[in-house]
Amino acid sequence: MGKLRVLFVGGSGIISSACSRVAVDSDVELYVLNRGRSTTRPLPAAVTMLRADIGEPQSVRDQVKDLDFDSVVNWVAYTPDQVRRDIELFAGRTRQYVFISSASAYQTPPSRLPVTESTPLRNPLWQYSRDKIACEDVLTAAYREQAFPATIVRPSHTYDRTSVPFDGGWTVLGRMLAGKPVIVHGDGTSLWTLTHHEDFARAFVPLLGHPRTLGEAFHITTDDALTWDQIAHALAAALGVTPRIVHVTSDEIAAADPAWGAGLLGDKAHSLVFDNTKVRQVVPGWRAVIPFERGAREIADWYLADPARQVTDRRLDALMDKLAETRA
Repeated sequence: MGKLRVLFVGGSGIISSACSRVAVDSDVELYVLNRGRSTTRPLPAAVTMLRADIGEPQSVRDQVKDLDFDSVVNWVAYTPDQVRRDIELFAGRTRQYVFISSASAYQTPPSRLPVTESTPLRNPLWQYSRDKIACEDVLTAAYREQAFPATIVRPSHTYDRTSVPFDGGWTVLGRMLAGKPVIVHGDGTSLWTLTHHEDFARAFVPLLGHPRTLGEAFHITTDDALTWDQIAHALAAALGVTPRIVHVTSDEIAAADPAWGAGLLGDKAHSLVFDNTKVRQVVPGWRAVIPFERGAREIADWYLADPARQVTDRRLDALMDKLAETRA
């Protein structure tokens, strides 16, 4: 059997960059189709670049030409129309189409833990999640009616060294270093699952071209869940400080900042713990091994290494001061 030929649409994001590296290390013949604008996460030298905008189907056809693929993965599809476009583009050109959905599509708030792939899909609180559910519906119908070779993968909160788990990014780390209060939603005790992108990639790449994934959905997460207070303490420890945590309800945060609140009420405010049995059945022996304490050190080191990365969101910083004052 020859090399797998795989096309990533995207490929330089938080999750996809690690998957690109693992794919190349696994001897996958990897093509990446994007606009070539990312400099934060450079792609491996062995990748074949195709410069095109997936939103312009003819430019994709011009780049792909007569190539076909064992697997096509779209890392940047968010709406049903984008999925329908991909079905038209890649039907007959790939033996597997992988849609990157989201674990936030699961029933929110969950009625039972741990979450499995059979947990219902329903999130009335976040439009992003409802769009992902609608995308899955399109693919499920295409698989049933046309035998379109769809595989659905649902990441939960997957991070790399550039991504602070709290809204505001460096703003939160800067507040920790300055001894300012850090806002943690709720009472800080809800459980959250943070998966390092390298752990995700080691489970994801073996799914590519795998015949038993067609028509199936998988989530890929760590088995290690932390409270939000523990997450804050891990980041502060990596910075060498002690955090001043102030708890504010998610409803209050949403009232003050609807965009921040949508991600809380539609996702982060609810405890989430996952059962990864299904992906382990297809990728025997895999488990996530990178604890968040190590990830927190990577995050702190990355931001501290370059002052240009230490950008404070002044509006959000002021809002955090205001929210903290209400608890003083």
